[in-house]
Amino acid sequence: MLKALVTGGAGLIGSHIVDLLLRRGYGVRILDNLEPATHFEGRPGWIPAEAEFIQGDVRSTDDVRRALRGVDVVFHQAAYGGFALELTKMTEVNAAGTARLFEVIRTDGLDIKKIVVASSQAVYGEGKYECAECGPCYPEPRPLEQMERRDWEVHCPRCQAPLKPIPIDEATPVKLIGTYHLTKYFEERLTLALRREWGIPAVALRYMLTYGPRQSVFNPYTGICSIFSTRLLNGLPPVIYEDGRQTRDFVFVEDVARANVAVMESDAANGRVFNVGTGRPTTILQFAELLRAAYGAKVTPSVPGQYRPMDFRHLTADISPLRSIGWEPEVSVETGVQRYAEWILSMKRPAEYFTKAEEALKRARVVRQAGKDDKRD
Repeated sequence: MLKALVTGGAGLIGSHIVDLLLRRGYGVRILDNLEPATHFEGRPGWIPAEAEFIQGDVRSTDDVRRALRGVDVVFHQAAYGGFALELTKMTEVNAAGTARLFEVIRTDGLDIKKIVVASSQAVYGEGKYECAECGPCYPEPRPLEQMERRDWEVHCPRCQAPLKPIPIDEATPVKLIGTYHLTKYFEERLTLALRREWGIPAVALRYMLTYGPRQSVFNPYTGICSIFSTRLLNGLPPVIYEDGRQTRDFVFVEDVARANVAVMESDAANGRVFNVGTGRPTTILQFAELLRAAYGAKVTPSVPGQYRPMDFRHLTADISPLRSIGWEPEVSVETGVQRYAEWILSMKRPAEYFTKAEEALKRARVVRQAGKDDKRD
């Protein structure tokens, strides 16, 4: 029986990987620091008794050494991110934490048979588009002056015509414009580089916008599904940035867990990077409406013309490479939202933390108010 370590195994994605591994007969060890911003009430009840649990931190060599002892494979999910303001902590957890994992493997001469590391859609920046006149292009982030005048769509860098978003494949050039983007790219590049040097099979997965049951209802800096839900369930409107017509590839957490196990068990995946998504774009307004309908909420979303300078406009994944090894997304966004709503409604009504956090984000200029909209429809 293979024994797996899941770092961040109490979190959204990690906990579902744990459940799936146990069903498939793996022995499982979890390393999780129970970050208070995510696990405000401490150890969650969904951690299975069959899994060994270590409360520890990837920033601690002793904790990492204890977690790696005697395991065969590693699913490295531990991360700190989103739009949190602690950039040093983000770097220490994501970048240094991953480096520490490999340092212990080498120092202790551990026989690790394979590693799967969690990367992110964030590495693509503004992604991939097509201009009717100039063809495919990979635009730079939208200028702040453009966003200030509420001109939200992406324009061709050559002729300035409006661009059509197209699915992003793994060969799309990365555009690293923020700390989180940099740390996630560092994780995947270090993992694949050391795979080549040390001969440890490894895979990096670039997750699209993941949601589902167990997404923290306490963390106001990451997790649009929970942020919108906690506001709706407290009679408050979801706050939507830009005009709400920006699109994301919403992928259900159980599909992401299956992708992790699929690449772990496939030799054809070794040394590669894969997108994990659905290949289907959904606007933020559409997603908010699905949640509103699921709760029967009366309030409608607020679209106050605010924006985040590091946001991209459209991103949908090309998932054909992951499909080629036998994985397929199974849960539609409509079904996934219903399942999330059933989960959150099974608990006591959650508190709402976003309002206070947004004040801090505005002071730090992570969220900004655009100028007067002079555009004519």
